[in-house]
Amino acid sequence: MTFRSEQNPASSRHLTRTLYSKMSLYHINVTVHILAAFLWLGGLFFLGAVGAPVLRRVEPASLRVELFQQIGRQFRWVAWAAIAVLLATGVLNLQIRGLLTWEVLGRASFWGGAYGTALAVKLFTVVGLLIGSAIHDFVLGPAAGRAEPDSEEALRLRRLSAWTGRINALLGVVLIVAAVVLTRGI
Repeated sequence: MTFRSEQNPASSRHLTRTLYSKMSLYHINVTVHILAAFLWLGGLFFLGAVGAPVLRRVEPASLRVELFQQIGRQFRWVAWAAIAVLLATGVLNLQIRGLLTWEVLGRASFWGGAYGTALAVKLFTVVGLLIGSAIHDFVLGPAAGRAEPDSEEALRLRRLSAWTGRINALLGVVLIVAAVVLTRGI
């Protein structure tokens, strides 16, 4: 059996250029996706492992609160910009790979396989991270910043905020494992 592109060299060149173009777009998109993940998850890990422990030792309490607020506000915009990039590039990655069709996503066999299971874990983890980040960034963090420093309410809100951050970090690890399984297999 002979393919049409083998019969016509010009058609073959067009097919090669089209394939190269799509592969280049896919590789660029994956690279941007990974960089955005580094920025978001790396920032979460840095703040939890380095930033927060150092800031907890800052005195007076009013300065500590001010520094936490400034760092939190700055990282919030960076993180949510990274999240927007991750969502856009993630959808585009699925589209380029031909997975955003009902024929694929509507099959139980797809979701029951290793790739579909890893994708489901990754998508559910993303939803969990988005919810946790929204609660941390728009509810707990600002409320802790408004509370009187070293008051019972401020301490309670900071503990809740810290636990939300820890849960997000754990979800970030699950997300990374799911991404590795998606790209490298089991």
